Amino acid sequence: MRASRQLRLGAFMRPVGIHTAWWRYPGAYPDANFNLQHLIRFAQKLEQGRFDAWFMADHLAVLNMPMAALKRSATVTSFDPLTLLPVLAMCTEHLGLIATASTTFEPPYVIARRFASLDHISGGRAGWNLVTTSNPDAALNFGLTEHMEHGERYRRAREFFDVVTGLWDSFAEDAFVRDVEEGIYFDPDRMHVLDHKGEFLSVRGPLNIARPIQGWPVIVQAGASDAGRQLAAETAEVVFAAGGPIEAGRAFYADVKGRAAKIGRNPDHIKILPGAFTIIGSSLDEAKEKRAKLDSLVSYESGIAALSIAVGQDARKFDPDGPLPEIPETNQSKSGRERVVALAKRENLTVRQIAGRLGGYGGLAMMGTPKMIADQMQEWLETGASDGFNVMFPYLPGGLDDFVDLVVPELQRRGIFRTEYEGKTLRENLGLSRPENRFFAATAKAAE
Repeated sequence: MRASRQLRLGAFMRPVGIHTAWWRYPGAYPDANFNLQHLIRFAQKLEQGRFDAWFMADHLAVLNMPMAALKRSATVTSFDPLTLLPVLAMCTEHLGLIATASTTFEPPYVIARRFASLDHISGGRAGWNLVTTSNPDAALNFGLTEHMEHGERYRRAREFFDVVTGLWDSFAEDAFVRDVEEGIYFDPDRMHVLDHKGEFLSVRGPLNIARPIQGWPVIVQAGASDAGRQLAAETAEVVFAAGGPIEAGRAFYADVKGRAAKIGRNPDHIKILPGAFTIIGSSLDEAKEKRAKLDSLVSYESGIAALSIAVGQDARKFDPDGPLPEIPETNQSKSGRERVVALAKRENLTVRQIAGRLGGYGGLAMMGTPKMIADQMQEWLETGASDGFNVMFPYLPGGLDDFVDLVVPELQRRGIFRTEYEGKTLRENLGLSRPENRFFAATAKAAE
């Protein structure tokens, strides 16, 4: 029996793992980040498991931590998301393909063109994870010596969204007549010149590509600060939320959907997907043993570097065996700092313990048998804490295979996860409507 509420499942591929030691786990593929054949195999396995999407995070700096930690990081080399995902599009038929692209450094015309291209190449399966980049080391790679202030980054991101979506709407659905007899390729009356001039951006347009198959690629957002939540309420269709206690999940869920409702959006048109780190065993004890083994492979250097990034200052100067000192706000990620401070207070952790947690993964973890993990996911779904999850695998390929082969069938038996894809596009599979063309709305309606 199919339940009324259905789980949405993304796979968080960073590009393949968030735990620092994933590549060291026995049986893992150490080169999975940068091995195309492995990545194709993972994408096809996710499609076998009827996952909604491959979610590819990105980073724009290498020298963002001390060398003692950096030399242990598998993310030093990874493919550009918008180079890799078109390849995966050719090797899959239904899996959504979500790429991260920053509004802080890249031009909106380039972003609009690349995602429109991915949507056409994939047959309507593209998604854009709209982020503001908080890493000051990334700024140095784009010719900037000073990083943009937090609030300014989000104002730019809001304007950036308007420009990119406006560029996607450059042509009406019926603009390309391709009249061979008359020699008319497109109708100029069905083309709109954006001519945007704003606080941060000046873009003439139009975009030199037809409107995306989905109208717009699905808009994803991951900010958890107040500014990030407001941006999500105004623009996002999928929100990659930080995992944590279920009570915090319910509060975040209600807050973002409540903000959306206040500005006239349908809250059901925003899917909240917290990250869920899943470790599967034949028993809870076996799953805990796997987690302990994985965590034992994390060095203190990696953990203290992760803590430094989260709090925006050098955590090596903290007393390792003392409590986390007062952490003032910085120009970096506010939500990351707040999560660490809350974790330290909630569990009364020392700096060393926090570093160990962050060096591995310090967010929402689901451990146990497939039934136990399904129980937790169902509780989050049915108590207003999430619409699904961005699943994080502890190591590859084993963690992914276990989830698809063991947890997915359990979710399907309960009627809370699909057995077949609902449609061909990412929007159809997520239950999202196709946006109207703001400049040619009547035509867009007719085309649908």
